[in-house]
Amino acid sequence: MTVCSVCGGTRFERRAVLGDLLAEEWGLTARERDYVDRQQGCQCVGCGANLRSIALAEALRTVFGTESLLGDFVKTERARKFSVLEINEAGFLTPVLAAMPGHVFRTYPDIDMHAMPFAEGTFDVVTHSDTLEHVADPVRALAECRRILTPNGALCFTIPIIVDRMTRSRAGLPKSYHGNPDVRAEDYVVHWEFGADAWTRVMEAGFSSVQTIAVDYPAALALIARP
Repeated sequence: MTVCSVCGGTRFERRAVLGDLLAEEWGLTARERDYVDRQQGCQCVGCGANLRSIALAEALRTVFGTESLLGDFVKTERARKFSVLEINEAGFLTPVLAAMPGHVFRTYPDIDMHAMPFAEGTFDVVTHSDTLEHVADPVRALAECRRILTPNGALCFTIPIIVDRMTRSRAGLPKSYHGNPDVRAEDYVVHWEFGADAWTRVMEAGFSSVQTIAVDYPAALALIARP
């Protein structure tokens, strides 16, 4: 049984969120479309977090070293010790993480993941969710995340992963967009379709280890990378 890592809820509702056009552009099989749709559209009734956010919350709990639900941990005295950078909205976790005094929230285009305006070793935790596929050079972006982490820090993030194939670049293909099908802003353009080898980008960026957190395989996966 899936348990929400944010609030502890066990009741979930599902709605279809993946459009036909995106599924066709990505060349998804019926099985792949089903688990991508669950990743985005299966939500906790209690707090509204979808499976993607719940997987990320579980990764954050692992990094924080707590058995408490994320929604409870952020209100504790121990949570005050962590400096956390959230890049764009980390799914449904933004209001949860905002309860931490050391939380910093920055969004595109005010922040460029290829060259972030922070000194080395600034944050204990860096987190982002379904953002890296929209970045032209994901290895460089991950290396920037590593640069601004403290030596014992960690990067927690999610990306859409199709587990039965390898990563492919969309360079030279028609533009594809995630999010609202009516929105065609450049920051919604998909540059990469990540597959089973997604973890190798993390190692190429200079991290020493990468861990996969699975809440509902293969729908809900998050990665933890350590310098």
